[in-house]
Amino acid sequence: MAKFIFITGGVVSGLGKGITGSSLGVLLKQSGVKVFMQKFDPYLNIDPGTMNPIEHGEVFVTDDGGETDLDLGHYERFIDEKLLRNSSTSAGKIYSEALDKERMGQYQGKTVQVIPHITNLIKEKIYKAEEVSGADVIISEIGGTVGDIESQPFVEAIRQVRMEKGYDNVMFIHVALLPYLRVSAEYKTKPIQHSVKEMLSLGIQPDVIVARTEGEIEDRLKGKISLFCNIAKENVIVCPDSDSIYKVPLIIKETNLHKIVANHLNLNLKELDLSGWEKFVSNIDESKEEIKIHLVGKYVELSDAYLSVMESLKIAGYEIKKKVKIVWVNARTLTKDNLEKELEGTKGILVPGGFGESGIEGKILAANYARINNVPYLGICLGMQIACIEFARNVLGLENAHTTELNPKTNYPIIDIIEGKDREKIGGTLRLGRYETSLVENTLASKLYNSSTAIERHRHRYEFNNEFKDQFEKAGMVFSGMYDKEDLVEIIEIPSHKFFIASQYHPEFTSRPNKPNPLFMGFVQAVNDNK
Repeated sequence: MAKFIFITGGVVSGLGKGITGSSLGVLLKQSGVKVFMQKFDPYLNIDPGTMNPIEHGEVFVTDDGGETDLDLGHYERFIDEKLLRNSSTSAGKIYSEALDKERMGQYQGKTVQVIPHITNLIKEKIYKAEEVSGADVIISEIGGTVGDIESQPFVEAIRQVRMEKGYDNVMFIHVALLPYLRVSAEYKTKPIQHSVKEMLSLGIQPDVIVARTEGEIEDRLKGKISLFCNIAKENVIVCPDSDSIYKVPLIIKETNLHKIVANHLNLNLKELDLSGWEKFVSNIDESKEEIKIHLVGKYVELSDAYLSVMESLKIAGYEIKKKVKIVWVNARTLTKDNLEKELEGTKGILVPGGFGESGIEGKILAANYARINNVPYLGICLGMQIACIEFARNVLGLENAHTTELNPKTNYPIIDIIEGKDREKIGGTLRLGRYETSLVENTLASKLYNSSTAIERHRHRYEFNNEFKDQFEKAGMVFSGMYDKEDLVEIIEIPSHKFFIASQYHPEFTSRPNKPNPLFMGFVQAVNDNK
């Protein structure tokens, strides 16, 4: 039977519940425990797939095609396990499911209420994780902050889980802010006390409190938190700010949180082996020289919109002990007049995925700049489509070539909708998840992957139009990756260029510490060599 750990947050949001849970997952996994993770979000959207990245951050895609919260990206990168679509559940998904059941008569005419109907559905998702993963420990993060109205059904559900599964099989970890007041030069424990009081009013006594602070604190403060929050002093874990999220597992290791968890849940831990993680962190500390990469996107106001891209660049940089610095370029304001200034001195250009017309022409300008100036270029999803449109316009002379997503009447539909996809309905209708790409021998793609295949995740509904394939090939573009079953273009490259490659899939979703994705590794290496 699996054990369950629930991570809640108090005082304010953004404290790093996901990083805390992921770091604990690293420690347990490297101690021989099989770990699985999931996230419960209180918002009413069905999933993040149609949410604005500027508001919510990136949409992370799982192997089985789930469009999930960005925290799942952290989970996968840390514990190096492939999660599933039911690792991410929103309140909207739960309520939608309940209403569908009611409409179908499955509640037999009973009054549908938050308790027991909504909480039962939440518990089903919790218990389903044990069934699909076969894990020893399920770590579940409850989104939002304790006390929020929308979070209450989830808190009530996990309270019931402890009643059903027993004290020894369920653990509550509460991550809360321990603020420092500079005026009085002291830390204040009162916010944590009030947050725990809120938890108690909802029927939950935290077993562990992770106090998020700016720096180290005096031992007496741990005693104070212990006294007023009703937990053992050793179960008060202090987690100060760090210059890298990847150092958090090492910080938490020193607190023995994994041993506290094992003792509570009666887990048998093997000797902890963090040698690989420590090597990765040492590379971070040794990375002094900067590599500048220009990222041309439309959501640059919020860097979390490109979180997995950012982390993939960093991970690849650490592999060669270089620190990647991203120069953000707003595609919506990029024009012929300011192009030279915005991209001045660039050593590498990355155009990531995206949707909609805004910023398209700016991205096309960036792809053109990279191609004609022999600047290393990596295009992802829309970034590949952009590269093809630019090539068609400026190499093939197909004036106003475009994608039918944005110009349905174009004479040169270089990019067109995948056969059978719905142009109107947007939620959950994309080509999603894991597909295998066949790589052409002796191409850049096959050399980077050192393989004849690449298995990567997708999120799109438009593809390269094969009617133009011959023209492109005759002009020097190579289609180095194909999805054979449907003859879909997956990778394009220009062999005459220093480094010019783009993929229809999203390689950023499979980068891991010590295991950078091959496209990112090749790109960062090319940028580093581009002196």
